[in-house]
Amino acid sequence: MKKTAILLLTLCATTFFYVSCSSSDSEKTNQTDVSSIGASIAIDATNEMDIKTGLFVATKASITGKPAETAPSLCATITVSQENANSYPKVFTVDYGTAGCTDNQIFKKGKLKITLSGPITTTGSKMTIERIDYSISGIKLEGTIEYTNTTTVATVPQFSRKVSNGKFTDLAGRVYLNSGIVTIKQTAGVETPFVLDDNIYEMPEGTHTVTSSTGAVLTLTVQETLIKKYSCEFISKGRLKVQGGLLNGVVDYGNNDCDSKFTYTNENGTSFNLVM
Repeated sequence: MKKTAILLLTLCATTFFYVSCSSSDSEKTNQTDVSSIGASIAIDATNEMDIKTGLFVATKASITGKPAETAPSLCATITVSQENANSYPKVFTVDYGTAGCTDNQIFKKGKLKITLSGPITTTGSKMTIERIDYSISGIKLEGTIEYTNTTTVATVPQFSRKVSNGKFTDLAGRVYLNSGIVTIKQTAGVETPFVLDDNIYEMPEGTHTVTSSTGAVLTLTVQETLIKKYSCEFISKGRLKVQGGLLNGVVDYGNNDCDSKFTYTNENGTSFNLVM
């Protein structure tokens, strides 16, 4: 059995969420709200978008030494604070304004505060991203992302991505708290450190949790390595194991195509084609 749904902005209005939307109130309190799956995928996508912005800003500053300007591929104004041109930490402010602007066809408002403890290409360096009155396409995002270089083999750069105090508020006002950590390895583009578009990243392991406003907890664990291309806004391949309440299934991101499509298959065999 297959169904098709569109999520992220219409979480409970789709056929995908028939369990939580058609169940009685008493049933809802005893099961994980399945809309948490859609929220979780959106949370992961927005985390990757913000890391992509951080990497762009850090790399641009390394090349030009002039981060205090509006970058050609960002609609935001970028400023930097540091003791001198070669010192760390460097603190960047990426300001999309209170009115917002469109960045790569995605509307953003507010600020990202990006702190580099050292060059992100150096083992041990950390990039911390804090969200300040920040939203993407009207969805409010809060929390901190820590992106730490944990490389032990120079030819295979490795990072950890840790999300703390994550809070995702959708257009209907539903709130999803989230946290987690994943391991990231760069498998392409290593030879061109100042060119980002050829970078490809793999996420071989990691877990994150999403807690809805009802207190229902959903845990998502990497089951099959996730593939993320810098040039694409979405994860293009891999699988996540989904567990929580009545949910027990797998999210499949597809065959490495750059698109927003994915599939959720529950243990009972019911499968949903989804678009974010």
